[in-house]
Amino acid sequence: MIREEMLKQINEIFIDTLDNEDIVVEESTKAEDVDDWDSLTHILLVVAIEKHFKISFKSNEIQNWNDVGEMMDCIQEKGI
Repeated sequence: MIREEMLKQINEIFIDTLDNEDIVVEESTKAEDVDDWDSLTHILLVVAIEKHFKISFKSNEIQNWNDVGEMMDCIQEKGI
């Protein structure tokens, strides 16, 4: 999957999970850049992304993400 398509799908997950049609995430987007992206919604986002891409993350992988791009790298490492 090309990163552009993956980012589009991730953006839709953010919109659905955070219930905000105005969200636009980029690879450089961090939690502090998005209203309502706190520790609870982070868990909801991770679960939604795992379900969507049919993958599972390890806790140390999640803890190492600094932005959406690093999340995407991790998704790609899983063969998506």
